[in-house]
Amino acid sequence: MAMAGRAVNSYSVFRCASSPPLSVLRCRRLHHFGSLRLSRISSSMLGFRFPNLRSCELILRCNGVHSLVDCVMEELEAMRSRKRVRAAIRIGLTSSEIVVDKLEKRMLETGLLLEFRKDSERILLAVAQRPDGKKNWMVTDQNGVTSSIKPQQITYVVPGVENFDHAEISNFLQKAKDNLDPILLEYAWVELLEKNKSVTAEELAEIIFGSSNPVESYCAHLLLSKDEIYFTVVESKGFRSVYGPRTAAQVEELTRSKNAKEAAERELQEFVQLLEAAKAMPLNSKPSKQLWTVEEKTRRRIDALEAYAIDAYKSDEQKRTAGAILKAMGLPKLASSAINLLIDIGYFPVHVNLDLLKLNVRTEYSDEILSATEDLLSVSSDSDETIRKDLTHLKVYAIDVDEADELDDALSATRMQDGRIKLWIHVADPTSLVQPGNKIDREAMRRGTSIFLPTATFPMFPEKLAMEGMSLQQGKLCRAVTVSVTLHSDGSIAEYEVVNSIIRPTYMLTYESANELIHLNLEEEAELKLLSEAATIRLHWRRQQGAIDTATIEPRIKVANPDDPEPSINLYVENQADAAMRLVTEMMVLCGEAVATFGSFNNIPLPYRGQPQSNIDAFAFAHLPEGPVRSAAYVKVMRGVEMDFRKAVRHGILGIPGYVQFTSPIRRYMDLLAHYQVKAFLRGDSFPFTAGQLEGMSSLITIQSRLAKRLFNSSLRYWLLEYLRRQPKDKKFQALILRFIKNRTAALLLIEVGMQASAWVSAGKKIGDEIEVQVEEAHPRDDVLTLKEIVREE
Repeated sequence: MAMAGRAVNSYSVFRCASSPPLSVLRCRRLHHFGSLRLSRISSSMLGFRFPNLRSCELILRCNGVHSLVDCVMEELEAMRSRKRVRAAIRIGLTSSEIVVDKLEKRMLETGLLLEFRKDSERILLAVAQRPDGKKNWMVTDQNGVTSSIKPQQITYVVPGVENFDHAEISNFLQKAKDNLDPILLEYAWVELLEKNKSVTAEELAEIIFGSSNPVESYCAHLLLSKDEIYFTVVESKGFRSVYGPRTAAQVEELTRSKNAKEAAERELQEFVQLLEAAKAMPLNSKPSKQLWTVEEKTRRRIDALEAYAIDAYKSDEQKRTAGAILKAMGLPKLASSAINLLIDIGYFPVHVNLDLLKLNVRTEYSDEILSATEDLLSVSSDSDETIRKDLTHLKVYAIDVDEADELDDALSATRMQDGRIKLWIHVADPTSLVQPGNKIDREAMRRGTSIFLPTATFPMFPEKLAMEGMSLQQGKLCRAVTVSVTLHSDGSIAEYEVVNSIIRPTYMLTYESANELIHLNLEEEAELKLLSEAATIRLHWRRQQGAIDTATIEPRIKVANPDDPEPSINLYVENQADAAMRLVTEMMVLCGEAVATFGSFNNIPLPYRGQPQSNIDAFAFAHLPEGPVRSAAYVKVMRGVEMDFRKAVRHGILGIPGYVQFTSPIRRYMDLLAHYQVKAFLRGDSFPFTAGQLEGMSSLITIQSRLAKRLFNSSLRYWLLEYLRRQPKDKKFQALILRFIKNRTAALLLIEVGMQASAWVSAGKKIGDEIEVQVEEAHPRDDVLTLKEIVREE
């Protein structure tokens, strides 16, 4: 008997020695864990305070077929029944009126200790102070904050507590937490599962602690309410719940899931430590982008962050992964947080082009395409060799920006004996290498156009093919399609011819050097002077035909080392009215008009471009200063381009009867289509594309062209803002007022930068005036530019 009594006082949660083998197994597990945390709990807490006689009877029963849990539960129920009977006798109730209900409702009273849900993430202990209205209660929580709560916020009322002092909540909570041990819950689950019994928090406290005092009851409540493995709520009423043991299969599955979750959490913490370490490294010591993608799990998390940064996650799982990383790093779940984090660890450069990633632009070529490129370059045959016209005797000028990677066009001129000017526009001939429908052609069509950015160029054709096989090169024999035009004295076309040709470019000039040569008027460069004279005549003729001049000032930026934190920015401001730019523009328009006339006359399906002019009255803009101000006003009211694929249509803005883009077949796929059609006609072959096919292809190409334009504009603006951000705060800029947007807010053109912006201007200023401004704010990543007018005191 004494031995049995010691068993009860020491291990009230377990059955006696005569129990089935399961109990023996659990006793062994207990021995393995030593005294667990029970050794830290006083014997008075663990022992049951039964009368001596009933204790003996209980011990004797435990030596039978029942477990100790059964004995405890039966004795507790008997004690409760006796208390109910005594209470019923006192108030005059019969035994039949006594309701045995684990979920008997308890009313709130002042001084009760309760647990409530503050919000979705916080659960607090508080002391009930007083009613607040019909249902709500004012409570003072563990932080000393008094607030009103609704009954549905209450998750538990601690039993056996009256007139509790809220200042003691922290001590109470600490005592409960000191006794928390999930292993105790596991052992109780084994016993209760075997007998399929459910329990309240107080009953569990009696089982595992031998007492249902306030601290032990709340401790049991915490174990049950936080448990996700062993028990589940089977019924709730008011502030109390009954918990039942889950099946062994459910526990096994939940345990496996929990272990996997904990393993994932450990991996996440390891990844977070890796991120923190990378952030702390100096810029020149951070891991390279390639290193972040070597290990699969790391690469997957980095991919998730990148997708989050550009709002392009492929699945909800990827979004959750990125969100978990940002949360673990203490960062808000924002795209900007992911961007800055990837910059801080060195994965993104400081000036990463997010639009390039968002738009999923093709920046590389596959091995298959590169291999096909080598095959093309290894074949030197020319199917048009027998019909090429030798124009190597002509002096040929190629004029372009200094960083141009490939040259599409070049120019020649001579004065004929009758005084008229004859012009040749030589256009590179990529169709001598690429045929419609082959691998490289299909790739070029998917790209639609070359993309030119301040930081890089992404060519429509593989770079080696474009540079070595297609581009016009100084001093070398080059295949071309030449459009020759003889002008009337008024600038209109007198004669034209389109031929396959062979040329040898003489000069490769930048716009700056071409301008200098034109102004020097050197006798040995008479041909260049003729080209400039022809451009002037053509511009005058087009204006007479209703052409609208939209020449303005435009910026061009080249960034030499974009991956550096402070890259070198080279800014060029180009005036489209300069002689060299006018010359090239007029020759390109002339070529487009000649090809449209040639195509329409010979019924060649081509991408003919037109633009209505009916909504523009040039006289209505005559009061505006000529140049950027008037050009900006024209652009605001211009209508979009119209396409036709069967015949030429008038291009009112250019003032010509028809127009086909033809001079950039290496850079624009629409120009390449025109080459395919014209070249087929010159050879006497059938056209590779019908008008309907051209129209369908044009729709796809236009989408890519717009994407490229959007990407160019956003990148150019980013680097212009970065350029302005770096300028001294007191630097002054000249600005031209283009128009008024609202009240005194004006659209400006920063003359030294070539960039449009807006700012508030002082009273008395008018369109066309020049003012001085300073940059107050320039944030490239946020696309923010704030200017302030410098008002000089009289």
